[in-house]
Amino acid sequence: MRAVVTRVSSASVTIDGKVEGAIDRGFLVLLGVGPQDTGAVCDKLAEKICNLRVFEDENGKMNLNLEQVGGAILVVSQFTLYADTSSRRPGFSGAAKPDLAVPMYERFMDQCRARGFRVEHGQFGADMKVASVNDGPVTILYEL
Repeated sequence: MRAVVTRVSSASVTIDGKVEGAIDRGFLVLLGVGPQDTGAVCDKLAEKICNLRVFEDENGKMNLNLEQVGGAILVVSQFTLYADTSSRRPGFSGAAKPDLAVPMYERFMDQCRARGFRVEHGQFGADMKVASVNDGPVTILYEL
C-alpha cells in the first residue's frame, strides 16, 4: 500500500458539485492499493498513520499525534500512486483491481474508525475535486 499523508488545517472532497467529505484539523490521506496488499499490510498502515506524531506541542516540536489534537481523517482513493512513470504517458496497471482495492480502502477506513477517529471519504473510482489547506506543509509518504 502507498499513502501520501498531509497534515491539514482543512480538507474536503467534492463529487458532482456536492461536498462528500470534509474535515478541519487532521490528515488528508491519498491511499493507493497494490495487487499484493493484504489485510495485515492495511492494518499496519492504519496503525502507523493514526499514531503519526507531526502536530506541534507547546514547545513547537512535532510531538503530538492525531488523537492528542482531536483531529480527523479524510481518505481519498488514489490508484495513480501506482503510476508507471517510465514514459511520458503514465500507466496504471501496477494498481490493484477494484475487487481487491475497494475492500482494502474500506478496511483502512474501518481500522481508523476503530481507533476512535472520525473518518470522512470520497467515493472509490469517482471523479473527485480535492481541496486542502496544507499545514506546515507537512507531507509524509508511506509505502508498505
